[in-house]
Amino acid sequence: MEADQDVSLREQLFHEWVRECIICTLLFSALYLLSYMVITKFKKHADFATVDVEDAAVNRIALWMCTFTLAVSVGAVLLLPFSIISNEVLLSMPHNYYIQWLNGSLIHGLWNLVFLFSNLSMVFLMPFAYFFTEAEGFAGSKKGVMSRVYETSVVLLLLTLLVFGILWVASAIVDDDAAGRESLYDLWEYYLPYLYSGISLFGVLLLLFCTPLGLSRMFSVTGKLLVKPRLLENLEEHLSCTAFEEAAISRKISTKASCWLNLNMEALQKRLLAIKSHRITLEMRRKASPWQRNLVYPLAMLLLLALTGISVLIVCFHVLELLIDDSAMPKGMQDSRLGKVSFSVFGSFGAAVQVVLIFYLMAASVVGFYSSPFFIGLLPQKHNTTMTKIIGNCVSLLVLSSALPVFSRTLGITRFDLLGDFGRFNWLGNFYLIFLYNILFAGLTTLCLVKKFTWAMQAELIRAFGLDRLSLPVNRIRSQGKA
Repeated sequence: MEADQDVSLREQLFHEWVRECIICTLLFSALYLLSYMVITKFKKHADFATVDVEDAAVNRIALWMCTFTLAVSVGAVLLLPFSIISNEVLLSMPHNYYIQWLNGSLIHGLWNLVFLFSNLSMVFLMPFAYFFTEAEGFAGSKKGVMSRVYETSVVLLLLTLLVFGILWVASAIVDDDAAGRESLYDLWEYYLPYLYSGISLFGVLLLLFCTPLGLSRMFSVTGKLLVKPRLLENLEEHLSCTAFEEAAISRKISTKASCWLNLNMEALQKRLLAIKSHRITLEMRRKASPWQRNLVYPLAMLLLLALTGISVLIVCFHVLELLIDDSAMPKGMQDSRLGKVSFSVFGSFGAAVQVVLIFYLMAASVVGFYSSPFFIGLLPQKHNTTMTKIIGNCVSLLVLSSALPVFSRTLGITRFDLLGDFGRFNWLGNFYLIFLYNILFAGLTTLCLVKKFTWAMQAELIRAFGLDRLSLPVNRIRSQGKA
């Protein structure tokens, strides 16, 4: 009897394992296809349609690695929201037969897979893809893809030894005891988590500076995408100026101007195409309905302001909570406890707000990352992004997205504790670091918003009353002095 129960239990565990493998494979396949569509939209087609078959093959292999990395990044972004939604679904329908596949074992496995694939992409795939595209093969060796593979493998091995050597020295200095020295020889249990802990800390610090900047920039980005009310934007004047500029450039191109002017015809053609595109956009915005013009824009601005204000209030409340309750500190848990209790005081509504805030903060961090002067050069261009820049973008997005769960839990956006190896980071237990991090985020976000709204309000008022078209007396005096 006991033997039959053991056999049935093994079969049940095997069936659950197979089911989880199928679900994970389907999810990752969908993310991979989505990532491939995004990358092919921005990649430079000339890199893959080159006459050199070897270069085209190298770029294709690097493209597959970048697609894998971007899929892992999207999975890391969806990890925490998917876990929160799963918990609420299990709470509302605990005995539903059709959601029995959604359990703690599956969620825990997804967290471990994302952690493993993030390490694999960060430590091996992306460095290999970069060195592979730059490699030419050893001198005297036979040309081909394998020659580049050998050179890339040697360079990557040397880089790995260098990084591990630096980690060994740093760890020996920090942990100057016998137990610390013994742990230095454990590659899987010590080196990789220690390395990823440093990468995660860098990603969290990067989010600290990019997210407040992105929260202030979200208002400008949304304003460019939506149609503003007539008070804030004079479309007729913009259309007239654009039409005048388009006609002037078209006349220069058609007549080739005067013989003594050396004009760059290629630059003029690009400028003409950009102006035509801008004119078409303005015409579409002029045809927008009054509802879209007068209702959508204010609602969008109010929604952004509400989400930003809620985020700052949650962080401020979390700062007070850190001073009172030790359970507010971010930590990891081995048992996911899905379907037992809601991770929000307000139930399903609070969980939905948490999910929206997590996506909003991630979008703001991406906007802030590409708006910062240090990383604006990585901004991808449609059908004109080189493979090296694609690799740089994939690495940056992986760093930001893999740090998002730790970032959200550190700020108290959610009370869902970290699963798997995400909760093993040593710096998560440092109270002073977590407290200072929350203070800095709240302060920087408030400062960026105040500065943004102050300057934006002045600019909009000046533009609305037409003061920007007035020539000030100081400017007249300066121009007369120069004349």
